[in-house]
Amino acid sequence: MTKEQEPAAEAGTVTADRAAALTLSSDVQRALRAALPRVAEHAVAAIIVEVPVYAAARSFMVDNIEAAVQMALGSFLTLAARSGDASTPLRPAQQGSYELGRGEARSGRSMDALLSAYRVGARVSWRELSGVAVEAGMSAALLAQFAELVFAYIDELSAASVAGHADELATSERLQRQHRDRLALDLLRGSSEELLLRRADRARWERPTSLTVVLARDADLHVVRGLVDARSLVLAEDLPDTVPDDDVAALLVPDLAPGARARLARSIGARSVVLGPPRPWLLAVASYRRALRAHRLLREHATDAPAAYDTEAHLADLVRGADPEALADLRRTSLAPLDDLTPVAREKLEETLRLWLLHRGTREAVAEALFVHPQTVRYRVGQLRELFGDTLEDPETVRDLVVALG
Repeated sequence: MTKEQEPAAEAGTVTADRAAALTLSSDVQRALRAALPRVAEHAVAAIIVEVPVYAAARSFMVDNIEAAVQMALGSFLTLAARSGDASTPLRPAQQGSYELGRGEARSGRSMDALLSAYRVGARVSWRELSGVAVEAGMSAALLAQFAELVFAYIDELSAASVAGHADELATSERLQRQHRDRLALDLLRGSSEELLLRRADRARWERPTSLTVVLARDADLHVVRGLVDARSLVLAEDLPDTVPDDDVAALLVPDLAPGARARLARSIGARSVVLGPPRPWLLAVASYRRALRAHRLLREHATDAPAAYDTEAHLADLVRGADPEALADLRRTSLAPLDDLTPVAREKLEETLRLWLLHRGTREAVAEALFVHPQTVRYRVGQLRELFGDTLEDPETVRDLVVALG
């Protein structure tokens, strides 16, 4: 147990102080200790009946409750008798209560049932112990002190259980986050199906049908995270195949339907975010690789996406940007007939050729796009035919030119 998981050091101070102020005769001590088994039995029976969660308890849970009550009452009587350091008897009882709280958290229960059990146990124990103490000759004044000790003791055991419950929840949440971080990393690495299935089980993560990788800047992560499914995995550091200055985090969004995808893109606003394609969850690495290529393409062209950059809407750009050297070579060879022109003339003819090919030779549409007269388009196309010759009628040449000019 770590220091963070230990019951607070000052816990028990009040109880120890009350015990130090209480003097029990040997007759009262013997009577109380003799009554301990019966009191514990009655307290357990009352808890099982009155606390709904424990009313249907299985035998092992009943045994646990009984052991806890026996320890608590035994420690209490040792404390009341002040044998040795008054705080020493509290430690095992506090530790037991702390572990009870952790156990409730591990079982997925709140502290309500356990705190109810403390209240019921305290009521039954006080009723029976006070009766035994009075019969053994305890005075009214001492009985009042005895009552204060009983309830201070129960308060401190309750506090130890609350601390254990909180610590266990924090630990469980931390472990779950770690498991989910590992799952996200292995998904983006393209790890084996066997490993991914094991990671998902450990992370207690509900497996979706598909995953869509969304890349966002670190500064925008908290905003984007609030716009996506709560089941989304997030990896903010150590993304595969990135460099330290990439300034990018990944969200793996489950089952992002087309309508939800469109709404997400609209909600993102002006933030620079890249959406990969949806892929089967075990193949999320394919969505990540495409999103990462788009992210790099935007960076290489010093382009900040004005809003969500949806890779599904820019497939041609991604294909053209997949091999920049090959694209440069294609432009050099396919546009070689323009090499002898001045830069200004070349720029005009390249743009005219691009639009002429895209508009399939419709002169009016090209003229409208260029903001020139159709006769100007006719003149420029004439120049292009002189430079390229019959190759403009060759399908393979046309394909290369369309790709080269984009």
